[in-house]
Amino acid sequence: MLKILILYYSRDGATAEMANLIARGVESINDTEAVLRTVPEVSTVCEKTAGTIPLNGAIYADLDDLKNCDGLALGSPTRFGNMAAPLKYFLDSTTPLWFTSALSGKPAGVFTSTGSMHGGQETTLLSMMLPLLHHGMVLLGLPYSEHALRETTTGGTPYGPSRTTNEGGPVSEHEKTLWIALSKRLAQMAHRLKT
Repeated sequence: MLKILILYYSRDGATAEMANLIARGVESINDTEAVLRTVPEVSTVCEKTAGTIPLNGAIYADLDDLKNCDGLALGSPTRFGNMAAPLKYFLDSTTPLWFTSALSGKPAGVFTSTGSMHGGQETTLLSMMLPLLHHGMVLLGLPYSEHALRETTTGGTPYGPSRTTNEGGPVSEHEKTLWIALSKRLAQMAHRLKT
């Protein structure tokens, strides 16, 4: 059974909703388990500590979750064209994995959500790719053979799926299709790389 880690940060729930649907797509591939993990908030004035288990949603990730996964889907809301600080803070703690090449050769994809169509989705996705490249991960995007990528007017890029919440608007069918497409692609690539 291969494990795909879906590691995300979500403040208002949009990115968590994406993560949950991505998990369903991962588990639609035989012999593949989705492992949902999140990261705690960070403080702007001092190092904040969090309990070991959040009040709701996925449990907090630790380095072993990354070390033991066979693939990674990394998600964050867009913050001024960049990943959110809590996710960046967690990724900055992964140096021990980098020293041992624990993530090298594993497939990875990224996803994001934002409140507007021009909120910086693509730069956010690229910002999440940078540490994954340093870890030697095999990055997957969305090819234009995914028809929803050419037809969407809400969210989705070749760098990875995105969501445009537009003040709490509904998830479009194109967005859902692209979330599932990335998750299946990630699980299938993990199986190919493992054999």
